[in-house]
Amino acid sequence: MTDLVPVLIDGIIYASYLFIIAVGLTLIYGVMKILNMAHGSLYALGAYVTATLVGAWFSHGLNPYGSFALPLLAAILVGLVAGPIIERGLLRFMYGNDEIVLILVTYALLLILEDLIKLVWGVESYSAYQPYGLLGTFDVAGLPYTKYDAILVGVAVSVGVALTWGLARTRQGKLLLAVIHDREVSAAMGINVQRVYLVTFTIGTILAALAGALIAPKVSVVPAMGVEVIVLAFAVVVIGGLGSLPGAALGALIVGLVGSAAVHYLPQVELFSIYLVMALVLIFRPKGLFSAAEARKI
Repeated sequence: MTDLVPVLIDGIIYASYLFIIAVGLTLIYGVMKILNMAHGSLYALGAYVTATLVGAWFSHGLNPYGSFALPLLAAILVGLVAGPIIERGLLRFMYGNDEIVLILVTYALLLILEDLIKLVWGVESYSAYQPYGLLGTFDVAGLPYTKYDAILVGVAVSVGVALTWGLARTRQGKLLLAVIHDREVSAAMGINVQRVYLVTFTIGTILAALAGALIAPKVSVVPAMGVEVIVLAFAVVVIGGLGSLPGAALGALIVGLVGSAAVHYLPQVELFSIYLVMALVLIFRPKGLFSAAEARKI
């Protein structure tokens, strides 16, 4: 039982940032029916902007505790700049095309963003480690964990609660749900579908950047980090069900726990174990554990 404690805790921490990035991916798909391959690059942009801001913050000798606001600031900056540019400047011209065309377009965008990151930040690694150890540690079953990891879990829970409340309790959330169920009828009823798409993609971009911003103090920020994480994000949304918020939460938890167990007991099969679970889920539930409602065909 003692051996299971670190597996469970590491799995929950791992699942937290996976959920934040995956929920943005599944939100965009649920509303816009776009499987955004460039989502990982937006994650990487959040990490790079955070590393830049944290480095500048500490180099100027500012209050170290103020650095905890920088990941949120970085996510908002990336989301409000990159989100509208991508959606208004590229994706809006692609609506109505086959989904495979949209996948190819976003894959091309991923390649462009990866090269843009290298042009701006180069190929050297960046570090934003200072906030990670600033709050110290706490013990669980005799094992030390940083309080930053607890904040990461708390942010993931807060994101899930906020999205659930926003979709179910606000007017904008109900309009968004109407667009999900039937875009044509929603437009005929006077809903500005184009604006819904813009807001949705911007929120999804902020969530992707937030995941990268929060993970930046824990890892080295390096080129192609977005390519690596998008594979895991796809595994999460496929297991949970494309377009499903509860599915993203459950999928992230499954991937996090399986990945953690593999790292602890058999690290050489970590990635294989995640794909194995995904394959087993799809055998019995081809649309994932929670499949979102599909638009009616008339």
